[in-house]
Amino acid sequence: MENVFEILRERGFIRQSTNPTEIARILSEERITYYVGFDATAESFHVGSLVPIMAMVHLQRAGHTPIAIIGGGTTMIGDPSGKTTMRQLLLRETIDANGDGLLSQLKRYLDFGEGIGTFLNNADWLLPLSYIDFLREIGRHFRVNEMIKAEAYRQRLEREEGLSFIEFNYQLLQAYDFLHLFRHHGCVLQLGGDDQWGNILAGVDLVRRLEGRTVHALTFPLLTTANGEKMGKTATGAVWLDTNRTSPYDFYQYWINVDDRDVKRFLACFTLLPMDEVNRLGELKGDSIRKAKEVLAYEVTKLAHGDVEAENARSASRGAFGDGDIDLSAIPTTIVDADRLNGGIPVVDLFNEVGLGGSKSAVRRLIQQGGAYLNGEQINDTNAILTGEHLDRGALLLRHGKKHVHRVVIE
Repeated sequence: MENVFEILRERGFIRQSTNPTEIARILSEERITYYVGFDATAESFHVGSLVPIMAMVHLQRAGHTPIAIIGGGTTMIGDPSGKTTMRQLLLRETIDANGDGLLSQLKRYLDFGEGIGTFLNNADWLLPLSYIDFLREIGRHFRVNEMIKAEAYRQRLEREEGLSFIEFNYQLLQAYDFLHLFRHHGCVLQLGGDDQWGNILAGVDLVRRLEGRTVHALTFPLLTTANGEKMGKTATGAVWLDTNRTSPYDFYQYWINVDDRDVKRFLACFTLLPMDEVNRLGELKGDSIRKAKEVLAYEVTKLAHGDVEAENARSASRGAFGDGDIDLSAIPTTIVDADRLNGGIPVVDLFNEVGLGGSKSAVRRLIQQGGAYLNGEQINDTNAILTGEHLDRGALLLRHGKKHVHRVVIE
């Protein structure tokens, strides 16, 4: 079997692990079952979630069996990690609906079926638990003085809002997940973000105490952009895998507009290209880096949305920014009534309405700074009124700088 531990290391997935030598050995000599948990706080993943998903892909391609856990039970508690205040408590119906959406997206990356991959909801074993029995079997193995040393708990305890008792239980439930999966599915490796290190180690320790067996933990670095920003955050909000929240075109544009310094790292982490090709593309400089970004955007969009949407997004992007004939079908579109356009629409209002430029005052600044375009021509007048005379092929093509394009179709 190939040494997938070294593949993960080379591609930048590994931040901490319990025993790197032993994990590398079992991954190269055995076929194991591993798991990653995802709390169902939204009906879609955002691009930051691609780090654990892509790590799971590499492990499955190497012959190991993934378990994807949707936290139907733990989401009802709320993970305090990385949060300055308590998460909003969601209804179970909302959590279940969110889980269905996440599963549909995971199926684009992972194969689920008998012996090759499993999708589970921890509500199935957490919700039926008897509280007193749980405290007697599991809670007695946890020491409060040790728990509050964890970064997630310590930061919250230092704040005026404090830490609620319901959140304090989260580590116990996540540790119990690992114990349950070891007992019923033979799972010996848990993966997660580095902010989960304490919770994952609690599960490792619980299995050792109750089963006398050694299981392992591996965490991913919490990726940020070269500018120090959180992955997937933009001026207009998060970048989602759900096409209703982020169109394939906008998804593609996010990747093609990443900082030059991030290209090599993102190619390694978010695509399946061989590392030789990643290294070659990552060394491109100057104008040539645009080619590497186009490869990055195409490959990530292909994994998330399929070949057709990736090709449409690439074609539309090339056309919209002067590199070829524009594919209008892939560009985000808003429909406007013809009578309204004939009456005249202030350009500032239309940009604001379709989500380009932010607030109206921000749109005015954008125009004043020369960053607003209509049908490829720079807009210079903040008081301009758009009418039917401005139509080009029955539509208006609005552009914000070099990154964002929106098409307004008239009916």
